[in-house]
Amino acid sequence: MANVTFIGLGVMGYPMAGHLMVQGGHAVTVYNRTAAKAEAWVKQYGGTSAATPAEASSTADFVFTCVGNDDDLRSVTIGKDGVFSGMKPGAILIDNTTASAEVARELDAAARAKGFYFIDAPVSGGQAGAENGVLTVMCGGDAAVFEKAKPVIDAYARMVGLMGDVGAGQLTKMINQICIAGLVQGLAEGIHFGQKAGLDIEKVVDVISKGAAGSWQMENRHKTMMAGKYDFGFAVDWMRKDLDIVLSEARRNGAALPVTALVDQFYGEVQAMGGKRWDTSSLLARLGKK
Repeated sequence: MANVTFIGLGVMGYPMAGHLMVQGGHAVTVYNRTAAKAEAWVKQYGGTSAATPAEASSTADFVFTCVGNDDDLRSVTIGKDGVFSGMKPGAILIDNTTASAEVARELDAAARAKGFYFIDAPVSGGQAGAENGVLTVMCGGDAAVFEKAKPVIDAYARMVGLMGDVGAGQLTKMINQICIAGLVQGLAEGIHFGQKAGLDIEKVVDVISKGAAGSWQMENRHKTMMAGKYDFGFAVDWMRKDLDIVLSEARRNGAALPVTALVDQFYGEVQAMGGKRWDTSSLLARLGKK
């Protein structure tokens, strides 16, 4: 058992912190910007809540953060009353936010200057993966630090991998989002084409999902897409945030991402249709308007 702090109790962080308490058996202190959410978590799981990130992290061996973006992450770490002003020497900060590789390296340098450690550890698997404790976690950091942190991360993960130095976890998550964007657009176009051709999409998917075209997206999203239901998982607003990080990094490293850039524009059209909180499979809705 370790003393663990979790900062950020959104749709991902809330159940992840719960798994650290229940599955991991750790002593967990939580902080959330909206205090009522932290109070609800404590009522459900036990543990304790704190008034500031600094207070929450003062006795922690491991501090987890899972917030919205780079600016939010800086606010809860190096900002006023952030965890960096409360962490003890030798503690490890594990950041589950999907953020830039740039901010990961920035926070790693700040952590080392204060005598503690940093791992960037973005996750994939969505809300369902967080609730079921089966997330994929992509880590960047020192190998020895990772080995200390991995048994704790395992409480909410199915797969935990060290991808390289600090920043490599975020870069791997970017690749994850690149691949998802292309897959979902391809699936949306395939369903749209099949409908226009008058085919039975269930029969089509039953056949092609067993071949080279098969994917998690096809198996898990084709029925809800056909039903026009888009409230299953990762929201378009969040995907566009992630793709903005991807495309910014691509401009820095010179990678050519024409499909990703195009799909990002398509998600912009979905937002304009009122689909900001629809899940990413809503690319089909845009085709239905053509």
